[in-house]
Amino acid sequence: SAPYSGKPVIKHRETLRVRFSEVDALGIVWHGHYIVYFEDGREAFGRKHGISYLDVEANGFTTPIVKSSCEHFLPLKYGETFTIETTFIDSPSAKMIFKYELFNEDKKLVCRGETVQVFVDADGDLALYAPEFFQEWKKQFMGAG
Repeated sequence: SAPYSGKPVIKHRETLRVRFSEVDALGIVWHGHYIVYFEDGREAFGRKHGISYLDVEANGFTTPIVKSSCEHFLPLKYGETFTIETTFIDSPSAKMIFKYELFNEDKKLVCRGETVQVFVDADGDLALYAPEFFQEWKKQFMGAG
């Protein structure tokens, strides 16, 4: 983990329930759904903190994922509720990095992971520098200069 930078940490917690369509014949969540849960956490984070997909799109960009990872520790089962904690990781790069931790009803760590997104403009070109709206968002929420 990165050393503490002195900047505020922005997190969001969301509670969800495992749906029947997400489990295998044994009633256990299929591993691919955890990446979808990360997206649920990221979307909830974005709505809460003003950096949703729609906010990004309104500024003329998309943010495709270029890297995702997930470590699994415990299974989730059909009908269980769980909490996803999504944390924005500040970076000087033109990227959005999020870390995720999923906790079961007993508050035990189920899995953790990370996604990295880049900024692509309306012409399909990769932004080499953080877009102005993203820099302004970081100033507002992170005190980043």
